[in-house]
Amino acid sequence: MKTEYIYSLIVIVLISVSCGQRQDNDNNQRPFPQVSVPSMMTDSREAAEFLSEHFWDEFTDTSGLYPCDSVLVNGVTRADLEQAYVNWLSVLDMVPYEEATASVQRLFDRISAVERKDTASSVFEAISEISGKYLYDPNSPFRNEDFYLPFVKSLSQSPFVPEEMKPGYEYDARMCSLNQVGTKAADFVFCDKDGRRHSLKDIKADYIILFFSNPGCTACKTIIEQLDSSPAVTGMIRDGRLAVLNIYIDSDLTEWLKYMPVYPESWYNGYDPDYVIRTDVLYNVRAIPSLYLLDGDKTVLMKDVPQEKLLWWLENMI
Repeated sequence: MKTEYIYSLIVIVLISVSCGQRQDNDNNQRPFPQVSVPSMMTDSREAAEFLSEHFWDEFTDTSGLYPCDSVLVNGVTRADLEQAYVNWLSVLDMVPYEEATASVQRLFDRISAVERKDTASSVFEAISEISGKYLYDPNSPFRNEDFYLPFVKSLSQSPFVPEEMKPGYEYDARMCSLNQVGTKAADFVFCDKDGRRHSLKDIKADYIILFFSNPGCTACKTIIEQLDSSPAVTGMIRDGRLAVLNIYIDSDLTEWLKYMPVYPESWYNGYDPDYVIRTDVLYNVRAIPSLYLLDGDKTVLMKDVPQEKLLWWLENMI
């Protein structure tokens, strides 16, 4: 099932990139350059890795730059560029984590080369803005702090970024560095509704959903309903393979206790009694709700992941 899913995504990406292509007009407007996967590549994983490595090559080719103005970014409309960026993010989900982050770093290096070649180009600024919008905005369905980390870290050190903006990028890089995929999640103590103290490290299950939520949060209630109605999720909880740790990190315990009937009894529902998660910034909880997926050793598998992606993974990959 996983291979078929990856292959389908590659086909969608290639169609999206090539659709609506038109000839360059008198104003040098062009479609986003199509990526051609060599015909001998029939393996879906190999094709995805090729795309991740070469997706931006022609668009950032410094041998022939195109106009940049209020409408065009290196000859491509802003709308077409953003669509291409979304297609590229779909590719990154198909390749190993190390290759995905390497692809992000390559993109930064290539837009820096464009800026070095022509300081009047808007490629560096446009891609930097789009990257923040799609990878770091807490409301973006494509957000991914681990993918954003190499980009924002490079922004904080780039000669093309104004000095007054660098401290902000340095802070974002530090926040993105917290609880990265592949590292152990920061441990913390929580209290249940009866005031009994527990810790993340004490929870025993093959997988743990770490869910930061607030009472009365509409989006949180939607996630609660989705998880509680998923046969895969409820079955794994019943079998002891999955635990859901639902944590409240604010201070109004009266409202939290009133909301207790909404939370499934099969979950671990708790609050941070010492407020260390927020004040000590153990986790970069920029918005509520926020979801993490951990394995049994408390290693981070998914970080601040959109619920649709988490549910798909739980229902199809385990």
